[in-house]
Formats: sequence, structure tokens, C-alpha cells
Amino acid sequence: MPASDLLVRHADAWRRASRHPFLDAVRDGTVPTAAFDTWLVQDAHFVADLLRFQARLLARAPRAAQPVLAGGCVALVEELAWFEELAAARGLDLDRPRLPATEDYARLLERLDRADVPTALTALWTIERTYLDAWSSALPGASEYREFVAHWTAPGFAAYVADLQAAADAAGPVDDGIFLEVTAAEAAFWSTALPA
Repeated sequence: MPASDLLVRHADAWRRASRHPFLDAVRDGTVPTAAFDTWLVQDAHFVADLLRFQARLLARAPRAAQPVLAGGCVALVEELAWFEELAAARGLDLDRPRLPATEDYARLLERLDRADVPTALTALWTIERTYLDAWSSALPGASEYREFVAHWTAPGFAAYVADLQAAADAAGPVDDGIFLEVTAAEAAFWSTALPA
């Protein structure tokens, strides 16, 4: 059964993860710059955590999955360099403390290091598919955020997500629980920067 079936079986969880007020505010320009910058710093922390997880998954993945995972690791290294450039341009401190949702997500990724490979691959696909679909919901983005929306919806990223799905599908079925955990973590992460 393809991983994409999870999106249908758990449509409510998927909607909460991939359609969020933060993304609506990016699309219509109502998210305050300070809130967006807070989210960027938290996302930089998350990308560093994801790189560590993905590099370890690459080492234990089946040979057929290694090319897509290796390419993803390279892309994450490039993403961290991009965040450093953004931080310099926007005056952001990437060493600011992690917020609770970021810490929770890091703990989830650490647990996934101990999960079987099919579960870890499905989790990674869920993370990246959520990101792609969520940012696609913000298209084209308000003028001040358009470059970010375009960056995270680029055709190359969509192709990468499709290749991750193929790797997850080839690895075999998993319990739906990991999909639900990841989508809950994603929904919480979008909220990190929204004013209470």
C-alpha cells in the first residue's frame, strides 16, 4: 500500500499539518515579520536535527534508498548555509533557544533513529511531503514572503519528495502511528511563532 494512502486515511491529521493559520498569514501577508523570523530560527534548528537523523538513516538504509537519502543530506547542508545567509541579511541569531515544539520534534527524530528502516523512511517522507504541501498552500505568498514560498515549493523539491515516497513504498508497510506522530509534530511546529 503506497505511503500516499496515509493522506486519505488520516485526512484530518493531514489537514492540520499541511493547512495552518501561519501559512495562511504568509500567503496574505498578515504574519508579523518578528513572528516569521522566530519561525525561521526554529526551522534552522529543525533542519540541523533533520540532517543528523537523515545522515544516520542513510548509513542503515537499503542500497536502493541511499541515492535519494544522500541527495537529501546534501540539500540539507545547502539549506543550512542558506539559513546562515538569511540570518546575516535579516539580523537573526540562529543560536536563540529552541522553543518547546522544536525540542519535541528533535526528540521524535532521536526516537526514529531506533525505529526500523521502513518506519524511519515513512516518517521522513511524511516530514518532507508535509513541508511541500504546506508551503504550496501559501502560494504565491505575500510579496515580503514570496521568495521563501518559492524556495520551499521548487520543482526539484517536489521531485525529491516523490523519490522519498518511492523509497518508503519499497521499504514496506508501517504502522499508521508514525504518520500521526509526525503530522502532530508538524502542526505544533507551525504554531511556534504565532502570538498566543
